[in-house]
Amino acid sequence: MTDAPTERPKRFYKQAEAEQIPGGWTVALDGRSIKTPAREAFSLPTEKLAKAIAAEWNGQGERIDLARMHLTRLANVAIDRTPEMREEMADEVARYCETDLICHLAEGPQELVARQDEYWAPVREWAGRALDIFLVPVEGVVASPQPDASLEAARHHVLGMDDFRLTGTVYACGLFGSALLALAVMESQMTASEAFERSRIDEAWQNEQWGEDDEAKIATEARRKEARALDAWIRALR
Repeated sequence: MTDAPTERPKRFYKQAEAEQIPGGWTVALDGRSIKTPAREAFSLPTEKLAKAIAAEWNGQGERIDLARMHLTRLANVAIDRTPEMREEMADEVARYCETDLICHLAEGPQELVARQDEYWAPVREWAGRALDIFLVPVEGVVASPQPDASLEAARHHVLGMDDFRLTGTVYACGLFGSALLALAVMESQMTASEAFERSRIDEAWQNEQWGEDDEAKIATEARRKEARALDAWIRALR
């Protein structure tokens, strides 16, 4: 779907509401329950999530901007794809561990190195202590082989999550470029918004030195909105 307003579907409903159904909650548009793209029941685990998604639908204008309805999209993935792809998604988390952003440290300058150490080292230490995921930090962009036991610990941990939390974790990995930050968010060690800012320490430092162009600012703000949506997703699942 493109961002061109005239190519977005027209709004065809007046009101979206959360409704209780057997085994969970759903969202109804003018009294009719919505379906996923695979035509499955849009069954949600909590009332909070149903209300948050209903608010997303109520916030649409004359045309529906599905690309920016982050909670709806996550729910569709959690229902349609995650149940059949749990192993593949766990493998993806392990792959992020192999090249985790917060394990790639700058060789310099010292100010940037100190900033990375302040914000990244505690997350690595927490992951080892709490989850048995011990990842080896390196200087530069070339990845170092990570312990097989740690990769398996990451896989095992996320496979223990329900479909909605697993979906959020994989989404967070892509948003942050870091499995450890994603797991810290899902385990309530920090918010997704905080994790996002930690993930862009290098980018922020470069901007301080050379400035930031308008296109980059727009892209960064779009990702911040995704982080805020992820925070809403996590709060709604509690």
